[in-house]
Amino acid sequence: MSAEIICVGTELLLGEILNSNAQFLAQQLALLGIPHYYQSVVGDNPARLQQVMAIAAARSQVLIFTGGLGPTPDDLTTETIADFFGVPLLERADVLRDITEKYAAHDRIMTANNHKQALIPQGADLLPNRTGTAPGMIWQPRPQLLILTFPGVPSEMQTMWHETAVPYLRRQGFGQETIYSRTLRFWGITESALAEKVAPFFELSNPTVAPYAGNGEVRLRVSSKAASQSVAMEAIAPVVEQLQALGGLDCYGADDDTLAVVVGKLLQAAGDTLAVAESCTGGGLGQQLTSVPGSSHYFWGGVISYDNQVKASLLGVDQGDLAQFGAVSAEVAQQMAAGVRSRLGTTWGLSITGIAGPDGGSETKPVGLVYIGLAGSNVPATSARYLFGSNRSRDAVRWMSVSAALDFLRRTLLEGDR
Repeated sequence: MSAEIICVGTELLLGEILNSNAQFLAQQLALLGIPHYYQSVVGDNPARLQQVMAIAAARSQVLIFTGGLGPTPDDLTTETIADFFGVPLLERADVLRDITEKYAAHDRIMTANNHKQALIPQGADLLPNRTGTAPGMIWQPRPQLLILTFPGVPSEMQTMWHETAVPYLRRQGFGQETIYSRTLRFWGITESALAEKVAPFFELSNPTVAPYAGNGEVRLRVSSKAASQSVAMEAIAPVVEQLQALGGLDCYGADDDTLAVVVGKLLQAAGDTLAVAESCTGGGLGQQLTSVPGSSHYFWGGVISYDNQVKASLLGVDQGDLAQFGAVSAEVAQQMAAGVRSRLGTTWGLSITGIAGPDGGSETKPVGLVYIGLAGSNVPATSARYLFGSNRSRDAVRWMSVSAALDFLRRTLLEGDR
């Protein structure tokens, strides 16, 4: 028994809104232990929606629709589903009454087109919408096929899912198992190199291990299907432990951890403080650090030294070195880190200088070249060179620079260099 998610709305196809409904439903299906192998997005077109339905109904037993339940002419989900199965629509007086009362509660008059939302296929049960005006339905139009429809508004859909859909699915025998996952996060190792290290784990059937990567980070998702979350967690635990050991310092965290969160915990545990100096990232490093609640305990501030005059006057970078080595160099990165640490009086100074592109590169210093500088209270300033590639976007280079800087500091803190 597998489920399929079908999201209806031309605005999704155009990229005008993010399809968060599919993500939510996928996560919820996993919690119920209901496998799902397909997702579809289709515009507000009856013919194309019926084509999608024909394919979905032939391969999946639970079809979950979101979107297209409103009062406007392009809201066609309910009538298209009814037409597909050759079933008439019936007006529900209780739905009309509910819509009327909700409009009255907001001192508004219900318009005639809202009657459309009270039409439900003959034989279908109502899926109430407590917070909005468009109800959904729960319908079994033929044996071994269950249909659930939800409005596209995420808050309404999620409330309806938790309050009505989940209890109904459990009564039908779903939710006897759960799929529980943990995600290990890696920085400083490529996907191919990590895959080679952990190759035998990809052969496991339960738990399973799967890799995915993006913008310099690699992740391993470890999943288990079991009778309960606690049993699944027990099955996953030894696999997670072995993968972390194989990953070593490259494994920086798990699940919702970010490099900024991990670095913050390390700084706070050591009683250390941090200041940053940024050039090509323009404040991105400071933004990541301050996105963590409580970061004021260890992060004191920073300098966006975009122009060389700022590097020299505020951070004390030597004008001669700027002229000889250029702003994007190991020498300047080190002096930026030492300068901001000295000026702000922190334990650590962390700096970024590089060429984010798309212009400004040369044969010797191509787009994507970045230097990270680090200075500590008891150690001389050091730096690391990174080449993120001229084929990456400006935003990608900046993001990877911030992540690399945080990782450079993380590794230093873990290795005990003070």
